Amino acid sequence: MQLFDRNRSGLVATRVAEAMLAAAETMEAAHARLTRDASDIERAAEGTVRLSAAPGLADLFVAPALVRLRARYPKLRIELDASVRPLDLGRREADLALRSVQPRGAELLITKLGNARWVAAGAPSLLKKLGRLKRWGAAPWIQWEKDLLSFAPARWIAEHVSPDSIALSTSHFTSQLAAAESGLGLVLVPEPYLRLKHLAAAEISRSLEPATKSWPSDDLWLVGHRAQREVPRVAAVWTFLASELRKVLPKAPP
Repeated sequence: MQLFDRNRSGLVATRVAEAMLAAAETMEAAHARLTRDASDIERAAEGTVRLSAAPGLADLFVAPALVRLRARYPKLRIELDASVRPLDLGRREADLALRSVQPRGAELLITKLGNARWVAAGAPSLLKKLGRLKRWGAAPWIQWEKDLLSFAPARWIAEHVSPDSIALSTSHFTSQLAAAESGLGLVLVPEPYLRLKHLAAAEISRSLEPATKSWPSDDLWLVGHRAQREVPRVAAVWTFLASELRKVLPKAPP
């Protein structure tokens, strides 16, 4: 297919080239319109952001806060993956993630939002009945199931509480909290959860205090992909989550 002929004046477009010119100009205009429209959407913080967070965090802190995010950015949509399976940000399985373990990867941007210690807690009615604990096994307990027995809170309970004292085993954290609120038993929870649930820290005797030194402590990290961090819809959710969660978490140690 010949697009140009050469004559004494130089190159001259053939009829084929002239016929293609209109189609090329149409394609160029469509591309410019698509680029402009996409840019407008991004500047307005519109579109979908996929967020990964552990179930308890998603249920009690993230989901209730989304009404405030929606009021600020009404055209944002959140896809919330509330599972213990970490999604791969490098493969774009999620745009942002909240993690208790510091992730690694040159393509990732991370910021620490805070730190929280896990404590033994229970319903006020149960705590009143138990009084000041002198033995961990003097109380019924709620434990994680076998699939998460390597989890630090589960390891602590397994080390200090006999199986006979376990009233419930479940790896569904929201069910643990609901059972604890009903008075079924004590549960290990991060301290910020005590502000949102009808739970209080258990009173313990001095003889049990050494064991509390090994209560787990979790950091919370906000993670995003470097290539998407400045995309307005992602940046809006990043800033919002950082602000919201830093209000309820103890300040992260330096």
